Amino acid sequence: MAKTAIVTGGTRGIGEAISVMLKDQGMTVAANFGGNEERAKAFTDRTGIAAYKWDVGDHEACQEGCARVAEEIGPIDVLVNNAGITRDGTLAKMSYEDWHEVMRVNLGGCFNMAKACFPGMKERGWGRIVNIGSINGQGGQYGQVNYAAAKSGIHGFTKALAQEGARAGITVNALAPGYIDTDMVAAVPEPVLEKIVAKIPVGRLGQAEEIARGVAFLCSDEAGFVTGSTMSINGGQHMY
Repeated sequence: MAKTAIVTGGTRGIGEAISVMLKDQGMTVAANFGGNEERAKAFTDRTGIAAYKWDVGDHEACQEGCARVAEEIGPIDVLVNNAGITRDGTLAKMSYEDWHEVMRVNLGGCFNMAKACFPGMKERGWGRIVNIGSINGQGGQYGQVNYAAAKSGIHGFTKALAQEGARAGITVNALAPGYIDTDMVAAVPEPVLEKIVAKIPVGRLGQAEEIARGVAFLCSDEAGFVTGSTMSINGGQHMY
């Protein structure tokens, strides 16, 4: 029987590439989204992957959404926590609302979704959780204290949860993308983007499919001995 996967923020950008890659690997995929219903419908029409709307920062919505996916598709075997937002600004200019919203969605969403999916994985003795971090959670970034803190928190969350899941057949890993050619990066002003690319040793932005391939490996049976790790896919921009 095909494994069931949920990809949060799974209808666009990196999330779309992950959803499609996991489907191509033979999984039945549910793509979560939080806002744009028109784009989600276009995604489903294009890929044949069902899209489910709920706010990953809302604990009860995650419980209800995951229960619905389990009922309609099957017990959840794979969770990819990809959903994320930005509310950039220096600390001096950042509002508490901008701080809280990024933490609520980017980091809180990982907790909420894992809380909904982890018990079933443990009961069945198999599971894969992949949390999408960021190069900016590893090295920091000017004007992103909220985003960098949330993404850095994801890396710690991953290591702690991996210890809880290891004996139950559940692996928990993170993947930290560098700068990827998505709508979010496309919104960066051209002069700033040129400076970013100049700092990437391979000399280009990454592609969403390159992130998806890394996620697909971490979600596979072959990755059963990999847990508590962070895979960095960033063109050599940040090495440690």
